[in-house]
Amino acid sequence: MKHPENISEVAKLQPDYMGFIFYEKTPRYFEAKMPEISSAIKKTGVFVDEEINIILDRIKEHDLNAIQLHGEESAAFCAELKTLLIETEVEIIKVFSIKDDFDFERLKEYETVVDFFLFDTKGKNKGGNGITFNWEVLKDYRSKKPFFLSGGIGAEEVEAIQKLQAYFEENGEENLLYAIDVNSKFEEEAGCKNVEKLKEFRKQF
Repeated sequence: MKHPENISEVAKLQPDYMGFIFYEKTPRYFEAKMPEISSAIKKTGVFVDEEINIILDRIKEHDLNAIQLHGEESAAFCAELKTLLIETEVEIIKVFSIKDDFDFERLKEYETVVDFFLFDTKGKNKGGNGITFNWEVLKDYRSKKPFFLSGGIGAEEVEAIQKLQAYFEENGEENLLYAIDVNSKFEEEAGCKNVEKLKEFRKQF
């Protein structure tokens, strides 16, 4: 999200989370004043290999409820950040990019230092590539840490999402697929969402 008026319109749909990108190398870079939105919506700052002090400044400036780490942040980095946020309720979401396969062993060192994982499509950009990855890979997910599903999700992916959720439910892990992260397929332009398309998408869940 980027434009205050559009942010306010999307907020009326009461999403659980709303993302604001603090990465200057993207046209979605957020540099506006944060409009007033419901406290039930978790304002999420998206960062890419950013310095901890800058992340903390953005959390304070915009009263963020969650942060999404979209770069090559180490488990040690996440641990330090978690310690600094110990007296807050700010959630830490660590992003991992996938194409056709993924070594889930990589996640073990992050288990205790983040609140959620997010799986996105590996592409030329740090998110917003508009394409999905091979979701069959997620059937090898063995962690108990809930995750966000991201990467080129639009209305045409609804059936596949429902099938993936059904797979986890059949295996007694209905809470693993925690949230759906939508972006580029609902945009009029970078950082500006089509509210009507979002309304129709929400009706499917």
